[in-house]
Amino acid sequence: MSPAAEVVRVQKPQSPIFYLLLALVAALVLGVSGFGWQQSALALVGTLFGLALYQASFGFASSYRHLVVRGDGRGVLAQVLMLGLATVLFAPLIIGGVGRGAVSPLAVQAMVGAFLFGIGMQLGSGCACGTLYTIGGGSSMMLLTLLTFGTGSFLGTLTDGAWRGLPKTEALSLIGLWSWGGAIIQLVVLGAIAFALWRWQRPKIAEGGFWARPSWRSLLYGPWSLVAGAGALALLNAITVVLAGRPWGVTWGFTLWAAKLAMLVGWNPATSEFWQQGGIIDVLNANVFADVTSVMNFGIVLGAAIGAAITGQLTVRQPPSRRAIVAALIGGLMMGYGAWLAFGCNVGAYFSGIASTSLHGWLWIAFALIGTVVGVKLRPLFNLQN
Repeated sequence: MSPAAEVVRVQKPQSPIFYLLLALVAALVLGVSGFGWQQSALALVGTLFGLALYQASFGFASSYRHLVVRGDGRGVLAQVLMLGLATVLFAPLIIGGVGRGAVSPLAVQAMVGAFLFGIGMQLGSGCACGTLYTIGGGSSMMLLTLLTFGTGSFLGTLTDGAWRGLPKTEALSLIGLWSWGGAIIQLVVLGAIAFALWRWQRPKIAEGGFWARPSWRSLLYGPWSLVAGAGALALLNAITVVLAGRPWGVTWGFTLWAAKLAMLVGWNPATSEFWQQGGIIDVLNANVFADVTSVMNFGIVLGAAIGAAITGQLTVRQPPSRRAIVAALIGGLMMGYGAWLAFGCNVGAYFSGIASTSLHGWLWIAFALIGTVVGVKLRPLFNLQN
């Protein structure tokens, strides 16, 4: 969905479905309470993530595509504002020891992975969090993307050793190098990027959809402005750091689900060096609801579905064509494998990584944008509009 599209809201809530979804959220919150109150709180945070993503139509993949194809940078500008606010919120938490940042090495494998992810999210017409919230909104095609996304990331774990010999640095972050000074440096850089985008995009910003005066009605029924969505996502990610001790991530949940399904069809974790690591095998053998990322992913789907039901938009949407289905399957596979190589997806590596001042996050977006250019050129082969 276009980041600046005017979304038509029916504003006739699907009340029975809405109440059913609320009951499912309550069941999720109560069901995971046995793993601690933080797990229940994070289930709610995940639900709010889904609601915010849906109501603001906050697309990562579509924002990059519209920047490349149409020169429309409003969605990207909203992301830069989100990263700036998240940096302000993350810095005291990380420096104060409340939680750790999402910091990974600068690595050749990360360059390859981000490039693959960039192609994949254009073929799959979504990203990691986008896959979840569009499923919540009723997209049946995104279920196919989710299936191959998980498969790709699981395959990444099985080939993990093949990439270890490639050059990489230690995990580096600006905060780790220069504490508060590092956070200030990043804010200056983000401010310069935001100013340049704002100057360039002023005519398009005037068209609407970027910011709007909030009201109780729009808060409930939507659509939210891109700025409101950016602020909500940054705040919710900071809350995740406080509750979980680390930032928001998505891909690990898909990887874990795929591994558990693989076990059901006969895969033996003992054949994998990665899955035999002490902490990893414990997670694999545990209840899926004991995993923070999984619980938050479930919440995202429910939150988006609630947003769709509130506005009367919750319907099952069929794939537009057979070629689109093929694109979704290929795109999901590339995103999954790419995310594993790149130490994360658009959430864990890009959003949470840059918010943590990880240099890896900046490397990720650079190569993901290169992949986006390639993916945009491939979309017409699958009858996908740009």
